Amino acid sequence: MADFQQDLECALGMRVERLVRLSGGASQETWSFDGVGESETLPLILRRAPAGVPRTTGIPLSTEAAAIEAARAEGVKAPRVRLVLGDADGVGPGYVMDRLPGETIARKILRDDAFASVRPKLAYQCGEILARIHKVDPAPLAHLLPVVDGPAQLRAYRDTYDTFDYPHPVFELAFQWLEPRMQAGARHTLVHGDFRHGNLLISPDGLEAALDWELAHIGDPLEDIGWVCTNSWRFGAAEKVVGGFGDLPDLLKGYEDAGGGRIDREQVRTWIVYGSLKWGIMCQKMYHGFLADRSVERAAIGRRSSETEIDLVNLIIGGKL
Repeated sequence: MADFQQDLECALGMRVERLVRLSGGASQETWSFDGVGESETLPLILRRAPAGVPRTTGIPLSTEAAAIEAARAEGVKAPRVRLVLGDADGVGPGYVMDRLPGETIARKILRDDAFASVRPKLAYQCGEILARIHKVDPAPLAHLLPVVDGPAQLRAYRDTYDTFDYPHPVFELAFQWLEPRMQAGARHTLVHGDFRHGNLLISPDGLEAALDWELAHIGDPLEDIGWVCTNSWRFGAAEKVVGGFGDLPDLLKGYEDAGGGRIDREQVRTWIVYGSLKWGIMCQKMYHGFLADRSVERAAIGRRSSETEIDLVNLIIGGKL
């Protein structure tokens, strides 16, 4: 720890105090600390590769930092990146950003009294922030980010699903329903890629920031809208389509008011269906991981595959959102 802290201090040019690793972040390490300079103390976060060793999941951390700064230039609420770490810093791949106030745990956001007054405003605010993300000029990022449209994603999840050799009639129905509807998007924009509870920093004052940009890419902007509306991210508050806290018309109004354009409700349905199918296959993947390592966590997530089948029936046959 001492060497790691010293290397971080050298890279920052500041003294590091109260360095603590946070529990969140499945694919990267997240550290909270204060950077103490001659005239100021900054609350900061270090996001780095586990043990400083690069992983192959998601985009490189330096690219993630570039996407965040491009989004911030468009007015997106996201933490300011203070430093992108280089090989010579000795800390490993990562970046340092501002530590902002707020909560990411869905249970608290959806149930605690402290958030009661802001919950009705969050869907509109999500619409605003998504519109600004999708207005970012993707050209400067084109050499850094993958381009993945709807049909390409659907094919990839079809391939993953087929490797399980475990037929699910509802998933088969969803693939058939989606294929003619998920044509190449009318426009390609910057896409956050994982805009949902856990990656939204929310305080009693409102939506403070979009976090964890490791799945950012260039693709169909409807992907972000459908993902935050997927029932799996409502955490039991199914009647509130947007994240369990808000209504779809409010999100779409915030999106349009912020310059994102008008979006048809049926287009959103298509991407909610995709989101439910995607999460169902991800849960299947967790179950197959459990077969290999008997992880209780993988088993708990894997069993949720059946929940997405109910969601898909309600969406495709029942016509519900």
